[in-house]
Amino acid sequence: MSTSATPSVLFVCVHNAGRSQMAAAFLTHLGGDRVQVRSAGSAPADTVNPAVVEALAEVGINISAETPKVLTTEAVQASDVVITMGCGDACPYFPGKQYLDWQLEDPAGQGVAAVRPIRDEIERRIRGLLAELGIEPAA
Repeated sequence: MSTSATPSVLFVCVHNAGRSQMAAAFLTHLGGDRVQVRSAGSAPADTVNPAVVEALAEVGINISAETPKVLTTEAVQASDVVITMGCGDACPYFPGKQYLDWQLEDPAGQGVAAVRPIRDEIERRIRGLLAELGIEPAA
């Protein structure tokens, strides 16, 4: 599916503070150096949602040093797969890219208890994406 040896995936949501950060963290954690991972937001927040940081820490993934990043045309062009999570028409479209839209509840303003099921659904989808890319998840 990729023209390079290492497929690249871009996760996009509005604030790059919750869903896209969790997805990027899981793909990095499970895919390792066998996949390039990016995340960005069409209107990035100042910080990553603390409940998201806590929910990922519960499963052994530390994203406390991550910061939301702005979505750029270059990031989309450099990616083989673009996965949107509620960013609507703010995501640029380029022919030849695989686009997926994951409908996930927004963790913004929610506590860690509400974030856990979103985290678990994202992990399930990331494992499916890895299978689609032909990459065996890390243990």
